[in-house]
Amino acid sequence: MIQSEISGKYVPYKRIELHDRQWPDRRIETAPIWCSVDLRDGNQALAIPMDGPRKLKMFQTLASIGFKQIEVGFPSASDTEFNFTRRLIDENLIPDDVYIQVLTQARSHLIEKTFESIQGVHKGIVHLYNSTSPMQREITFGKSREEIKAIAVEGTRLVKSLVQTLPDTDLQFEYSPESFSDTEIEYALEICEAVMDVWEPTNEKPIILNLPATVEVAPPNIYADMIEWFCRNMKERDKAIISLHTHNDRGTGTAATELALMAGANRVEGTLFGNGERTGNQDLVITALNLLVDGVDPRLNLSDLNPIRDVYEYCTRMDIPERQPYSGDLVFTAFSGSHQDAIKKGFDRREKLEDQTEPNSIPWQVPYLSVDPRDIGRTYEAIIRINSQSGKGGVAHVLSRDFGLDLPKAMHPEIGKVVYMEADQKERELTPEEVHEVFLREYINRDTPLKLFNYEALPSEEGEGQVEIKAAIRLKNEERQISGLGNGPISALVQAFESEGMKNFSLVDFRQHAIGSGSATDSVSYIQIKLEDGRKVFGCGIHSDIGKAGVLALISAYNRAHG
Repeated sequence: MIQSEISGKYVPYKRIELHDRQWPDRRIETAPIWCSVDLRDGNQALAIPMDGPRKLKMFQTLASIGFKQIEVGFPSASDTEFNFTRRLIDENLIPDDVYIQVLTQARSHLIEKTFESIQGVHKGIVHLYNSTSPMQREITFGKSREEIKAIAVEGTRLVKSLVQTLPDTDLQFEYSPESFSDTEIEYALEICEAVMDVWEPTNEKPIILNLPATVEVAPPNIYADMIEWFCRNMKERDKAIISLHTHNDRGTGTAATELALMAGANRVEGTLFGNGERTGNQDLVITALNLLVDGVDPRLNLSDLNPIRDVYEYCTRMDIPERQPYSGDLVFTAFSGSHQDAIKKGFDRREKLEDQTEPNSIPWQVPYLSVDPRDIGRTYEAIIRINSQSGKGGVAHVLSRDFGLDLPKAMHPEIGKVVYMEADQKERELTPEEVHEVFLREYINRDTPLKLFNYEALPSEEGEGQVEIKAAIRLKNEERQISGLGNGPISALVQAFESEGMKNFSLVDFRQHAIGSGSATDSVSYIQIKLEDGRKVFGCGIHSDIGKAGVLALISAYNRAHG
């Protein structure tokens, strides 16, 4: 037992005394203020940090998505960061409605360098931070609580004095008690209020208090408790924007953000697709689209995720995991047969409803899909992918969607079993083209034991709507000329089989539909026969002539029954 071997090494997380918590009964009704930290927090977590062109490409993409606050770097940390910030300003690359945010530690020379980097900016946010948790105080800095608070206060005082160097800048101030999630909650509030006392925010120009889960040390409900406690106990709540910045050490960064928004926060920092130190930051795409599927306008343009993914992968040299919510390659893919069947039925039902009313007025209800892939730039091309776990519904959906073959429902188990065996033999998933090839091989391109060379169907001399069919066939290795009468080509061919002693079946079902359009239209026929031993078998025929399509379907069924 691992616990007995390391007993005492780990201690339970700290809880917050909040017995009348309100956040569990609230819901998020409006989008928060979004701030992307891809160019700073995300960039510093890369094995190969972004170069200038990549940083600019990422910045432009973030602005196009609709981020109005973008943390562009830590300009006092290196010439690269400083020069990039200056380039944005000097080359007038910042949209008029976007605030660029710059991060600095609460150290005087770094603060001064930071202000130098943003000279001339129209809209800016100076983001000041210092570490406040017991571990940081005792292990990293060896300072008391009062000394740590003094660092924050003096840093704020210097920032305030330097504001006059930016007379034409709309400047906002942000303070972060780093490692807030692991800081004593009363002490975190004490520091933040000391900072507010120096900064003197107003209702019209509030301070941004960023309360980060720099390390996720507890479940998301504890973080929400901390945010609600903080909001309820601070002296001048209406003079502060409460901001979140969650990391994902426990795998619940997105949940922590959403619960903390319910607890009273109104701003979120994060990154596209969750890139960040260690296990990453919370994923802004997930959080925004979670709001969308809950009926809340996220106020970000995520209607085409694929090019956003492309930019992200180019700039970070990282790949989006296949199972990443909303954006991964496989998130709109179903391998399970029962899932495929349910998805197909959902699509079919919605298509009928959309024919009757305005499409966007119908609530989205498709089993296993929380969002319409079209709303985020994804397509149905990979919704159903076929492997050995697939079922009848998925195969039928692929054949219908990609090749126009609307198979009778009773035929679904047959083709599903055939395709399942093919995928099992190949030990991989099948592409839609391979599914179609299996269908053609099984139902269309079979000429044993019976091969039809040619036939003609003419009105019978006996009249009364009768048709006489004459056909040249080969049964096994014997070529024959056969003929029969019926009220159509199919019944006439059945009578011909009977006269030759070839009929050991009865017709059960016959259906037809067209595929294609204009002069390229083909007719597809499906025939089901029932053999004397009780087995039921389908056949299919495809031809530009509707009569021949039916004849070919009967030949197909015969071959599948006797092959």
